[in-house]
Amino acid sequence: MAQLEHIEAIEKRLWTAADTLRANSAYASNEYFLPVMGLVFLRHAYSRYLLVKSEIEANDWSLTLGRYVGVAPEEEDEDFDFEEAMREIHVELEDLNAEAVKLAAAIKKNFEDLGI
Repeated sequence: MAQLEHIEAIEKRLWTAADTLRANSAYASNEYFLPVMGLVFLRHAYSRYLLVKSEIEANDWSLTLGRYVGVAPEEEDEDFDFEEAMREIHVELEDLNAEAVKLAAAIKKNFEDLGI
């Protein structure tokens, strides 16, 4: 889980980006809430991970299959580029945010057409 070693730094950068987006844009809250909700989910998931990791360690349990069935643990992928993966996720997030803005505009128009 080498990716989780830097989770606090990643979270800090994402919160800073969300604050900058909120403060320096003309977006309404419904247009930038998805990245913020992603951060909230990230913190929740990481907290849950740490909690489970500590029920497992306290009982000296292992999630490594080799400990119980004689299979050697899979070696970590040394070629994994975490920064590249984060860039790809960021691009996908930007695309999803752009789509969310379009959908919000379509929903607003539909409500206006209905006189709501």
